[in-house]
Amino acid sequence: MRDTVDPEFASYVDARQGRWLRTAYLVYGDLERAEEQLLRAFTRLSLRWDRVDDPDLFVQQLLYRSALSRWSRAKPFDGDEDQVKQALGALSAAQRAVLVLLHFEELTEFEVSDVLGMSHAAVHSHAQSSLSRFRLELGTGDWRDVTGREKQ
Repeated sequence: MRDTVDPEFASYVDARQGRWLRTAYLVYGDLERAEEQLLRAFTRLSLRWDRVDDPDLFVQQLLYRSALSRWSRAKPFDGDEDQVKQALGALSAAQRAVLVLLHFEELTEFEVSDVLGMSHAAVHSHAQSSLSRFRLELGTGDWRDVTGREKQ
């Protein structure tokens, strides 16, 4: 076990922890769980720091894949009055993960496929269903309805 922290790893954590915490919060829907999973991801990364080619991808995979396997146990954003958070909480684990990766992290469907370990077809399907359900939960319905209302 090492007595000191690699300065490059410490710099990486310092630079990225805010971004990863925001993302983890959207994925898990609970700040405590998000912090716990981020700490777990950073701990695992620290043990492999010298062998990991892309630390961002490594952290993404740990955060999102563990979220998919644990999401069914707790309702995300439980008790939160924010309409957007409630709409995110109404999505399935896979739908929420795909939506956050595509629209918050701005990844392509192929990149999302790599992060989640899903086929491109599955990611595409989740992307369409998540956006449709998200809009429905927000009360906007079909995107054409939103643009029609804005013109009036």
